[in-house]
Amino acid sequence: MTDMNTKERDRPRAGIASARPSRSAVPDLTENEIQRAVFDHIRTRGVAGLVALHPKNGGIHQRGRRAGINSGLGVRKGASDILAFHASRFYALELKRAGERVKEGDDQDKFIKEMIAAGGKAAWAAGLDAALHQLEAWQLLKGNTA
Repeated sequence: MTDMNTKERDRPRAGIASARPSRSAVPDLTENEIQRAVFDHIRTRGVAGLVALHPKNGGIHQRGRRAGINSGLGVRKGASDILAFHASRFYALELKRAGERVKEGDDQDKFIKEMIAAGGKAAWAAGLDAALHQLEAWQLLKGNTA
């Protein structure tokens, strides 16, 4: 959320928390590289009892003939990149490259809002640092990266 103007930054976001990337964020990491690094942190720093996964829901699974078949099987457009469960709570974190964001009204935005409405914690994070800070804020990772 570093590229937001002041007016947009101050506007309420319907309860959606998004972690701000630090100045040391590496801007050229792809979303897949960010996701791999986040899961490395989850494996090494995750709190006891944490279950986390990536739903293989997007991209090719929602195109052409597969879209109808997979939709019937529960594949969901916009599902967050990381779904986590801990202490009877549900978390969803959408990952974006540094400088990118979830667009208001798109499938990812709708999923995040639905998760919050259902009582879960959901957010999006731009860059690796922001993703790790969000997981730390939810107390899903031991220690901190700051």
